[in-house]
Amino acid sequence: MNRYSNIDRTLTDEGKRYYRNPIYPDIPLSEDDIYVITTVGDRYDTLALQFYSDSSLWWVIAMANNGERASLIPTPGQQLRIPADSTQAIQLYEQINRIR
Repeated sequence: MNRYSNIDRTLTDEGKRYYRNPIYPDIPLSEDDIYVITTVGDRYDTLALQFYSDSSLWWVIAMANNGERASLIPTPGQQLRIPADSTQAIQLYEQINRIR
């Protein structure tokens, strides 16, 4: 998934291209969600690869756990919620970030 494919692109007066900052949705709870306890070496992208077969969906796990965007590394020993339905999170993201 390319998170930036639906993000507004704008040109400055000097002709430089830039993207509007993406807005991430709140990921709703589900009784099918999976809970894991992190260990040293876990990262959001490797967890997304393990559970969704797509490391680019790291943001789904991070947003479900109020993760900091500055780091791909959760604190060891932290309980993380892995949303069962990444498709719903992607749809919410696309709705919020629709090109206007």
